[in-house]
Amino acid sequence: MVLPDDVVPYALVIAGLVLVVVALVVVTVLAVRRARRLGAERTVNARARVDLELSVADQSGRLRMIRELHDLSLHRVTTMISDADGARYAGQTDPNAAVRAAGTISETGRTALADMRRVSLLVRESEAEIGLQPTLKSTRDLFAIMRDAGLTVIFERSGDPYQVTPGAELMIYRIMQEALSNSLKYGGEGTTARVAFTWTQDGFQARVDDDGFRNAAIRKGMDPTAPMSYTVEDDLHALTDEIVGPGIAVMRERAELYGGTLNVTQTPGVGFSISAVFPTLRHHNGVHGVDLSRGAAR
Repeated sequence: MVLPDDVVPYALVIAGLVLVVVALVVVTVLAVRRARRLGAERTVNARARVDLELSVADQSGRLRMIRELHDLSLHRVTTMISDADGARYAGQTDPNAAVRAAGTISETGRTALADMRRVSLLVRESEAEIGLQPTLKSTRDLFAIMRDAGLTVIFERSGDPYQVTPGAELMIYRIMQEALSNSLKYGGEGTTARVAFTWTQDGFQARVDDDGFRNAAIRKGMDPTAPMSYTVEDDLHALTDEIVGPGIAVMRERAELYGGTLNVTQTPGVGFSISAVFPTLRHHNGVHGVDLSRGAAR
């Protein structure tokens, strides 16, 4: 069908207007979406700023308390030294005076030790509360992140969980983060990591077992149905060699802060196993895991 010559210009004009209208609609929609996104970002930034200001104020208060307790502890240690010198001279002529001085030194020492433990507790809590620090519940998000990165995470839990200090929660999270990162680093995508949390009456164990060796071999072309080959020498190295590295050293230091031990082993043909055991995590408070509530109840 051929349109008359006088109709063609009007059709072109109408088509152009339609295109302009469509373009304006698209631009308007995009502008509205951008405005909403910017508004949401401003709200999030405002909340983050308020949270940061509150956190800074809280940390400033903690630092002030730490400084005061530190100065008080220094004064008490100085007093202990002075009393000890006095007891040494008094003991030459009056043994009873030396005994009394020893009692005073002992009491001052216990008080100073209690203050230093409070300083340690404040420092740990401050470290755990800087910013939005992860908790044990955050491990679920960590598992999701590692799955998105290509790691298959299977989680199991046994025992009845109980509340631990924020610092202990952060410590467990960081150990899990490092362990799973190592599984992905050395095994590659497709590696399976089995994570197990075991709660006992007073203790806790976190364990990660992966199949990184096998998965790395499969990625290089090994038949997935074929058994993994390894030698007696491989078994010997697995039993005798100490597995070291910067990440493992940091995990071990974190575990020791809360009375725990970290063990890293390898199974030839399978992968690595990392186990962090905390016999007294429930009551760990800077006093070697002593349940202080028992003494208070007497």
